[in-house]
Amino acid sequence: MLPAYVPNSAAAALGGGTPVDMGKTWSDGRRVLGDGKTWRGFVLGVACGVVVGIAQIVARDAFGFTSLPAHTLTTVCILAFGALLGDMAKSFVKRRLGKESGEEWLIADQYDLVVGSLGLLIVFQYDWFMENVTLGVFIWILILTPLLHRAANIIGYLIGVKKVPW
Repeated sequence: MLPAYVPNSAAAALGGGTPVDMGKTWSDGRRVLGDGKTWRGFVLGVACGVVVGIAQIVARDAFGFTSLPAHTLTTVCILAFGALLGDMAKSFVKRRLGKESGEEWLIADQYDLVVGSLGLLIVFQYDWFMENVTLGVFIWILILTPLLHRAANIIGYLIGVKKVPW
């Protein structure tokens, strides 16, 4: 899951600039996504996730770290892209529910990247997903994701990248 865990933090740290929604509002009068979802953050976030995934591929192949999943460039790209796609989909729904950008939304804030990344894997790399995301792995993902999410957000808040620690 590292290629999926890295993009959100990288997007927050490296983002800024033009919002993905170009400042447009939906039919309800609210922003489509908000200022927190930018093209630079999206592209650099995905790129950072892909770099981490490539490092995992190299570590597995060159150094024999067979405990790492047998990623391919495709699975790495899907995980990184899916994580931020899941985050944007959650932001879209969040705006429709009247929640403000940065407002905490328990469960959805923690698992949006999991739903996005694993959902895309199921659609585009079903065999790889079934072989590598066992029940045990899935349970660990469910346990570790909110812990890593909280830790990353607290660090982001402390270093001034995030406005709120959640």
